Amino acid sequence: MENASKALIIAGAILLAILLISLGIMIFSQAQDTVNNSGMSKAEIESFNAQFLKYEGTRKGSVVKTMVNEVIASNSDDNHKNNGATVTVNTKSGTAITTSDIDTTKTYTVTVAYGDNGRINAITYN
Repeated sequence: MENASKALIIAGAILLAILLISLGIMIFSQAQDTVNNSGMSKAEIESFNAQFLKYEGTRKGSVVKTMVNEVIASNSDDNHKNNGATVTVNTKSGTAITTSDIDTTKTYTVTVAYGDNGRINAITYN
């Protein structure tokens, strides 16, 4: 009888230790998510990226003008739906956020660059 009660005490202590370790891992995981959070959920980042990924590749100048206008609208973001996320538009010669230098009859190659958080932060056309 004495051995059975000691075995139950040991089993209870082991279960309690496992519970405490699991709780510690859960708290650490939640703290890590908070530190790594960019202010946007994964779904929000995917939605943000999707509005610009459709322009990636070889595109006509008129489509590139539309893209630049969409970037300007996204950067102005009066409703704060992008949590302050901005996108820069670059050409071969540097940063350009106007549509005046885009020839609608030409074809451009559009590439996107991602930041550390997985969000598009730069678009280049040339």
